[in-house]
Amino acid sequence: MTIACLGWGSLIWDPRSLPIQRRWFDDGPFVPVEFTRQSSDGRVTLVIEPTAALVRVLWAVMLSTELQAAREALRAREGITSNNWMSRIGSWQRGEAAPQLIPTLPDWAQAHGLDAVVWTALGPRFNGQETSPTVDQVIQYLRTLTGSVRDNAERYVRCAPRQIDTEYRRRIEAELGWSYRECGSIAV
Repeated sequence: MTIACLGWGSLIWDPRSLPIQRRWFDDGPFVPVEFTRQSSDGRVTLVIEPTAALVRVLWAVMLSTELQAAREALRAREGITSNNWMSRIGSWQRGEAAPQLIPTLPDWAQAHGLDAVVWTALGPRFNGQETSPTVDQVIQYLRTLTGSVRDNAERYVRCAPRQIDTEYRRRIEAELGWSYRECGSIAV
């Protein structure tokens, strides 16, 4: 079974122990992602955001040939420890219906000779609530950060792949000056 992992954030420049072939391709499916998740470490990260515009994400081939092993490897890389982690790691395999928020996934996977796909399925969260912040709320929050928390938040925004061109990213760049910079190797 050939399995792909979709990525749009730190998986690309910091895969750590994620068992992929170490090459990210830039012709992934279109997915609605945005900077709408406030992480426990203070960053605002890219997640699937149902109301966001679609952007073309990246993908890599997993070394695992078993879907459950691929899902568990992604869970471990993402540090998801909750008992309901299965709902936070999305997956699709040939023969299944398209995921609601990635309706073109089956056709895209077939065109690339893939049998299954996994992705991080975390959603928006802000101020402890499972809610989508506005772009103004995100910018105001980022302005309040200081020290290493601010440095990590800025690094995340700057290192997000250039092709992940979202509304929030454009506003963050314009108002905070956190424009893209190369971080690590993204062999595409």
